[in-house]
Amino acid sequence: MRKARYMDRSASGWLNGLIGVVIFSGSLPATRVAVMQFDPVFLTVARAAIAGALALLLLLFFAKKRPAMRDVFSLVVVAAGVVVGFPLLTALALQHMTSAHSVVFIGLLPLATAVFGVIRGGERPKPAFWIFAVMGSALVCRFALARGPSAAPVGDALMMAAIIVCGLGYAEGAKLSRTLGGWQVISWALVLSLPLMILASIWSMPASFSDVDAPALAGLVYVSLFSMLIGFVFWYRGLAQGGIASVGQLQLLQPFLGLTLAATLLHETVTWTMFAVTAAVIACVAAARKFAR
Repeated sequence: MRKARYMDRSASGWLNGLIGVVIFSGSLPATRVAVMQFDPVFLTVARAAIAGALALLLLLFFAKKRPAMRDVFSLVVVAAGVVVGFPLLTALALQHMTSAHSVVFIGLLPLATAVFGVIRGGERPKPAFWIFAVMGSALVCRFALARGPSAAPVGDALMMAAIIVCGLGYAEGAKLSRTLGGWQVISWALVLSLPLMILASIWSMPASFSDVDAPALAGLVYVSLFSMLIGFVFWYRGLAQGGIASVGQLQLLQPFLGLTLAATLLHETVTWTMFAVTAAVIACVAAARKFAR
């Protein structure tokens, strides 16, 4: 009975995690479209302010109690990592590179999440897990390098920094989700940031929105509602149910989902190599899951 309950919880965790990854896969293409007309700072704080206002309404509607004082530090880490750090760093990076180039860096997120899952979440995957996790990350990195040498070292450095802070935010939020609940974690992190984000939005707001076209506005809406709030509801729940290191490996699929969207939305070329590497990465994800616990 206990084993069956664990299997059900693990399967639910992987399903929730997969939904979160699918939602997140549109984040960088949407950011790329939005940052063409919005300042990166405004885009970062506006998306957090919009999502924070909705999160506050959700918390009030469901009459959720405020987090305990012991949880405040973790919520600050989550806010610094995924509410401000990752969105700002990626928006700045996308001023120097295409979304297709930036998306492949997301393949390093599972390894970063797993490392912080060990440090902050107390998880201890089997040694074989690390072999397949590194193999999957190496495949993604090799794929990135195969696309040609980067002409934007500043953008690459910003993306690497974004991966580190995001991995920390994911692991910290997943650990807190075990007691606070997945959607409550991201909601409270957004609400904690809300006063500063509103002030920063007013300060950095463009003088006029008349020149902003529909795709840029759609990008802002997507990263505000889906990337900043809805995706995290599924993602943190999945990490808490299935394990930070284990479910975190699903992020290896995100670069290829993102590249597909980039090709569709931004008309970038999709090659057969992408699909070949995708198949290999999926194999690494499956193997990593087997040895995660």
